[in-house]
Amino acid sequence: MALTPDDVVTKQFQHVRFKEGFDPDEVDDFLDEIVVEWRKTIAENEELKAKLAAFESGEAAPAAPVAEAPQAEEPVVSEVPAPAAAPAAESDVAPATQSAGIIELAQRLHDEHVAEGKAQRDQLISEAQAQAASIVADAEKQGREERARLEKERTVLEGRITELRNFERDYRSQLRSYIEGQLRDLDTAGSSSGSTPVSAIGL
Repeated sequence: MALTPDDVVTKQFQHVRFKEGFDPDEVDDFLDEIVVEWRKTIAENEELKAKLAAFESGEAAPAAPVAEAPQAEEPVVSEVPAPAAAPAAESDVAPATQSAGIIELAQRLHDEHVAEGKAQRDQLISEAQAQAASIVADAEKQGREERARLEKERTVLEGRITELRNFERDYRSQLRSYIEGQLRDLDTAGSSSGSTPVSAIGL
């Protein structure tokens, strides 16, 4: 199906997800200019086609006066269609060339827009991957530092627990020795008092 100016006006492009490429307003304004020129070209083409059809059907104005001699009529009639046909053919080619140029320009703008969007997408993906790798590396580093800190604290606590156990063991041993010493002293004092005469203690 041939492309028309209305197709350009109603064409909807998808927006780039992360970042726009060209300024949408500038693209719309330029496409509006393209549509205006395109419509002018189509109107001129239709006008030229109508003139050519009218000329070929004999509705155009006579090219030579009737009062001239018969010898002059034949060259005039035979030469008139040739110059008229050449501009008509050129006028048919020119709008087609202009239309092809406009379509090529629009396609190039579209391709550049898509290429820029893909480049920006790839750049954003690359930046996101680099940022994710940096975050993971920082998290792993913090995890290692935290494990080292906890390991150090555990070592300190285990040393403190060992010290407290040694203190408890020494304290129990000393307390036991003290109590046993006191019991021996009581036994010795009881034995001594049992062998003393009653008269010695004033009874």
